[in-house]
Order: sequence, then C-alpha cells, then structure tokens
Amino acid sequence: MYIYNVTVNVAEDAHQNWLQWMQETHIHDVLATGKFTNARMCRVLVSEETGGFTYAIQYTTKDKGTLQQYYQEDAERLRMDVNRLYGEKVVAFRTELEIISDHQY
Repeated sequence: MYIYNVTVNVAEDAHQNWLQWMQETHIHDVLATGKFTNARMCRVLVSEETGGFTYAIQYTTKDKGTLQQYYQEDAERLRMDVNRLYGEKVVAFRTELEIISDHQY
C-alpha cells in the first residue's frame, strides 16, 4: 500500500473557503478517479513562519502502478482546479509514502 501525501499551506484569507471546497468537492473528485481507497485530511499543528494554515491530505492506493496512473491520467486536471480557484494562496508539495506496517489497538 502507498500513501500519496499532499501538504498544503493556505493563506488566511482563503482558508475557510478552501477548507470547505476540499471537504465537499476536491477530495471527492480525487477519490472518484477510482485510484485511491480512502482519504484522510489532517491539520498540521506547527505554526508556519509564513503564516496561514497547513494541512496534510493523505490518499491511500494499492500500489505504485496505480499511483503512476493517477499522475498520468488525473493529477494535472485536478491540480489545475486548485490553481484556477486559489492561485498563489495555496502552496502544496507532494510526497509518496510506502506503508511498511500498520498497527491498530
């Protein structure tokens, strides 16, 4: 299993609108690609020097090949939505994580 992690810093003046859009539209659009089994949105609790609010959105996928398909077929279109709506008010960087083990109590 892999996690596609998107860490996002959002300017204060766009925060509430962006947060609502993420929860009501964007995350659902990413899941609708059929390439991810679930999504988790977390707020980063460390304050940023640049201000704003920081979140990590984690999408789980079954394998690296499916993630590559997402990059080839869907990522650009979905990133363009963010850029069109929020421009420089949202700064994101992406990482890929491989799940080595998963423990629950």
